[in-house]
Amino acid sequence: MAVRIAGVNLPERKHTRVALRYIYGIGETRADEICAQAGVSGTAKIMNLSEAELDKIRNVIDEADFSVEGDLRRQVAMDIKRKMDLGTYQGRRHRMGLPVRGQRTRTNARTRKGRRKSKNPV
Repeated sequence: MAVRIAGVNLPERKHTRVALRYIYGIGETRADEICAQAGVSGTAKIMNLSEAELDKIRNVIDEADFSVEGDLRRQVAMDIKRKMDLGTYQGRRHRMGLPVRGQRTRTNARTRKGRRKSKNPV
């Protein structure tokens, strides 16, 4: 039985406070707050929760004043696109595929820059 909250399948063998972090936009502090508001123990495993407790958790997340999953991903993508359209420094860095927040690029930054290009192409 897969437990789905906010469109995400939660791992059943993990504690509630840990499993909730699999939802994009929910971290450690917010997961603890959700468990407290729903009246569910954070150390209870997901597979041991009743359907009523899962519904409480879903309601707390739905009624919260923060966005999660698809809405949050869309919002972040729109923020990046807006910066690129405005031509801000961060937008230009995004467009070039370079680190955005001032990290060094002479060495490192391979995650953003991609695989190393050979110095002497043949």
